[in-house]
Amino acid sequence: MAREADVFESSLFINCPFDADYLPLLHSLLFVIFECGLQPRLASDEVDSGRVRVEKIRDLVRSCRYSIHDISRMEALERGDEPRFNMPFELGLDLGCRYYGASRLRNKLCLILEKEPYRYQRVLSDISGNDVRAHGSDPETLVLEVRNWLRTVTDASLPSGGDLWNRFTIFQRDLPRILQRLRYSERDVQALGPVEYLGFLRDWKAGLF
Repeated sequence: MAREADVFESSLFINCPFDADYLPLLHSLLFVIFECGLQPRLASDEVDSGRVRVEKIRDLVRSCRYSIHDISRMEALERGDEPRFNMPFELGLDLGCRYYGASRLRNKLCLILEKEPYRYQRVLSDISGNDVRAHGSDPETLVLEVRNWLRTVTDASLPSGGDLWNRFTIFQRDLPRILQRLRYSERDVQALGPVEYLGFLRDWKAGLF
């Protein structure tokens, strides 16, 4: 069984939207994290209706040395909608964990992502001193930004951004064939969650398909 310290060092908490519009970005995010040797962790991993959601997020934040927060949904998606503040709220929990948590939590590291440079300053100016990276809603740009950040903070030898993107496009091309062979219906494919997506990614990388 993996030691708690090992799990902490190899885990990365993802705080991002889970709507259909964000799905291409989420898939590329999961891919680059996994290919760079870390274990992506999301609040949707924990399926227990008996637990309060904020408690799940708190425990996930404390169990991961790394985190990525995409705050690009601090806006109404359609006229009449309200802006969504779950992502900045979870970012605040993560930063607070670093400032007020146990000694090992003070070594936590995070990447903050946005859609456009400096747009966040209009609604979240308190993080103006942080290095916030923009992905322009482009999955390839997101892969490059996350890869470059991980190369810096982990000091690990990682594949190039171009190689990671090429492998991601191959996996995305292979996945529909895999799902069809396993008799997944169109409705099954649409309901494919991050945990199951990662499962297929692991098996694909292991050459099981």
